[in-house]
Amino acid sequence: MDELAQLNSFRSEVPAQEDLRAEAERLMAGMSAPVRPGFRRLGLRAALAGGLAAAVGAAVFVVQSPPAPAPPPPMIRTVAAVEVLTRAAEHAGSRPELHPRPGQFLVYESQSMDTSGGDGGVWLSRSKRTIWLPVEGSAVKGVLQEELLAPLPYPGHTLPPAARAEQALVGKLGRPGRAADFDDRAEFLRNDYAYVSKLPTDTEGMRRHLYTQLPNGRLQDYEAWNRVGGLLEESYLPAAQRAALFRAAATIPGVVTVKKAQDAAGREGIAAAMVSPNGVREEYIFDRKTYDYLGRRGVVVDAKLAHAPVGSVVSSSAQLKVSVADSAPIVE
Repeated sequence: MDELAQLNSFRSEVPAQEDLRAEAERLMAGMSAPVRPGFRRLGLRAALAGGLAAAVGAAVFVVQSPPAPAPPPPMIRTVAAVEVLTRAAEHAGSRPELHPRPGQFLVYESQSMDTSGGDGGVWLSRSKRTIWLPVEGSAVKGVLQEELLAPLPYPGHTLPPAARAEQALVGKLGRPGRAADFDDRAEFLRNDYAYVSKLPTDTEGMRRHLYTQLPNGRLQDYEAWNRVGGLLEESYLPAAQRAALFRAAATIPGVVTVKKAQDAAGREGIAAAMVSPNGVREEYIFDRKTYDYLGRRGVVVDAKLAHAPVGSVVSSSAQLKVSVADSAPIVE
């Protein structure tokens, strides 16, 4: 796991264009980046490999010194967003519910592909992972086990020598290790079951939660969209909160429908999406029949901003299974 942690330390976002930098720096003055992830999973990958929530190719921020509270922008529903997200809300209670108890763990099995790189070049890292997260309490008590898959060239680039270290570990299942060395998220960004099971069950209340302590600006709606991902990836909401989340997400300005999308495991679905400041369309993918959440995908829509050809997939994930366990593997 030490080798995996060292590899993940090289991961970074594709840089945003200069015209967005001033806006990002203004937001960063009162915030700090926790994540995956641009769209990456909320900070746990930063400690070992990823997290409690989501995404690549975007700038994601966490409030440290919050500004004066401001109400979210007016609630506006768009036809494109309602088409997918409202149906997902309507189907939220159609499956048997999990009812984890205090002291237990929610177990998430997934597959992902994220942008990695540094001075040694940029590439796409791929892995399968299982993470045990406590029903309540800090994510530091979580346990992660990860298997690296063969890395891929970043679209428009060749596979750099720096990616060879990942190639050497392909097919080797890492030993279970701590999921995080620290968990310093603000209280309102928690996504453990004990917290999310108490979130609002109405659309307006959930929308206020998504916009909590976000300053006004061009990135406000995108950050709210990122927070939706933070409640979908490696997080389990009861049906009532899940339905409210989808209905609230449908009111975020700029959300569109993608008729055909594919998750990291190759499963086909339909997606709701928003374009990031880095020129990547960040998609949340749902099964076309059941509207179960399948995973996410980042697709380039602006070659100049994303430094990759239009249509390239630069990030993806697949949520393969969610279950409940009484205990997690022992970390040596």
